[in-house]
Amino acid sequence: MSLPCVCPVISYLHFRVMFLLLLVAVVSLVLEKQQKRGFVSERKMKYVLVTGGVVSGLGKGVTASSIGVLLQACGFRVTSIKIDPYLNTDAGTMSPFEHGEVFVLDDGGEVDLDLGNYERFLDLKLTRDNNITTGKIYQSVIAKERRGDYLGKTVQVVPHITDAIQEWIERVAQIPVDGKEGPADVCVIELGGTIGDIESMPFIEALGQFSYRVGPGNFCLVHVSLVPVLNVVGEQKTKPTQHSVRQLRGLGLTPNLLACRSSKELDDNVKEKLSQFCHVPSSSILTLYDVPNIWHIPLLLRDQKAHEAILKTLNLRGVATEPNFKEWIATTKVYDKFHESVRIAMVGKYTNLSDAYLSVLKALLHASVACNRKLVVDWVPAENLEDDTSKEDPDAHKAAWALLKGANGILVPGGFGDRGVQGKILAAKYARENSVPFLGICLGMQIAVIEFSRSVLGLHDANSTEFDPKTKNPCVIFMPEGSKTHMGGTMRLGSRRTYFHVADCKSAKLYGNAHFVDERHRHRYEVNPDLISQLESAGLSFVGKDETGKRMEIVEFPIHPFFIGAQFHPEFKSRPGKPSPLFLGLITAACDRTVVAASKGYNTKLPKGILGSHSPMLKAHNGNGFKSPNSSLNGVYTSTTANGVCVDGSC
Repeated sequence: MSLPCVCPVISYLHFRVMFLLLLVAVVSLVLEKQQKRGFVSERKMKYVLVTGGVVSGLGKGVTASSIGVLLQACGFRVTSIKIDPYLNTDAGTMSPFEHGEVFVLDDGGEVDLDLGNYERFLDLKLTRDNNITTGKIYQSVIAKERRGDYLGKTVQVVPHITDAIQEWIERVAQIPVDGKEGPADVCVIELGGTIGDIESMPFIEALGQFSYRVGPGNFCLVHVSLVPVLNVVGEQKTKPTQHSVRQLRGLGLTPNLLACRSSKELDDNVKEKLSQFCHVPSSSILTLYDVPNIWHIPLLLRDQKAHEAILKTLNLRGVATEPNFKEWIATTKVYDKFHESVRIAMVGKYTNLSDAYLSVLKALLHASVACNRKLVVDWVPAENLEDDTSKEDPDAHKAAWALLKGANGILVPGGFGDRGVQGKILAAKYARENSVPFLGICLGMQIAVIEFSRSVLGLHDANSTEFDPKTKNPCVIFMPEGSKTHMGGTMRLGSRRTYFHVADCKSAKLYGNAHFVDERHRHRYEVNPDLISQLESAGLSFVGKDETGKRMEIVEFPIHPFFIGAQFHPEFKSRPGKPSPLFLGLITAACDRTVVAASKGYNTKLPKGILGSHSPMLKAHNGNGFKSPNSSLNGVYTSTTANGVCVDGSC
């Protein structure tokens, strides 16, 4: 009697169950697709920490950048943070001899050079907060204490400093730096220094707490260590790495991967030994051995399946794609096949330390790749060009001038202080009078104006007030808004706009006939606006100016094949595959041929006639430099004459 009533109920329930199952399946499918594209806001941020042990200078920055490239190739968005344990609030007041170049960001942040590596490798636009220093952390904690934010509690390293570090990391990791909306998927953190340094202890403690705070599956630790090979026995020694990992574990951090720097690939028995004593699977022990150029490092990591180990640790294997390195491999292979070279004389103050000009070297490298040439850098100490050196050290004087005259192009980078200034002026004079392609950056532009004022205008005492405050003909002066009492962060810093005032000048054409460009600045002095009309009447052309029209940004000597000075630093925005237009112009002029660069931004096809008729003879590197198994680790060959050194070749 009740059957007619039961069947409709069963059918209705069956329909609802089927509908709910179908709805769940559709929602799961949509969420899976969104997750693969990185659109799920609920997904927790993943963190990869890169630490270093045994000695400094192992290449943590390049390793961190390469891990970022690997994760990007697997379809993830990446951001980066560099931790520097020094007490300085930023790198702005530090000598290049202390810490290499000061890299400048769009927002005016003066940061560690490793952030330049991150920007170049990953094509990011980082902020000043992506560089954490002990000074910044303590400054923020003390400011909170002064405001009474701690409600009368005793302020201590633990928990207040360590909490501040963790909060800073979590906050900055959420800032999009790749031009897209929303936070990235993975944040790669590099801890500067080596494990055991006393100044890094608060950060080690904070990161140990942080790994527990974010939870398993959201934190991966990669430890970069040294496995030396003793020449006496030719054996790879694991003991330094064992001690480093033991110390790291004692501080509350356990590595998930080991990245071992060595001159050659690790033997299998060495991996097994490291695995046994460091408690890391053999499959997660990587070898970072010497390679022809630094672009091979991400490929090394891929070939050793580093991405699989990292993705497994971070529970991302289900949403990752196979790493796509098509463009990266093409660039690496093409560069390895270059035979013809282009020689650039780098006339500077810090020629004993290539890291002082790291971004300039990378910009030259990017441009030379676009021109299909092997880059050879001849380091020319500026003071060795001066007349005083000809009396004190005639051999050094002769060698410096030989390098300058043998180069296809001359570059004078930025700098501070009066040491070597006269030598830079002589280099600019030689380039101008002998039609040698010349690029002056920041101070390089200023000395070009000084040289022109002396040689052409006849103002023999013309100078910058930086070098001679009492000069009667100041052609470079201190900026009105600058501070003469405080050094840090008081310069004209960051991205500023330059407007072209001469439409058919070489610089505008190099920038694709743009009306204006945004480039990064770092300077206290500028060309004296009161001398502009006199200089232009004599032949110089100030083709680029700021929005007021009173601050000179780009100067050219129109009758010269290529003679350009820029007050800004174009090297900071150069990228592999997208070379800085001014650097591309210099290299192209040195090669004397038209080139089309694979650029995403500016039109870098140089119009006919832009470079004039100068035709320098290109010669193979012939004894003034070296080409040993390690000579091109960066893809840059350098002269050993005049204190030349081989530079690190990160892009």
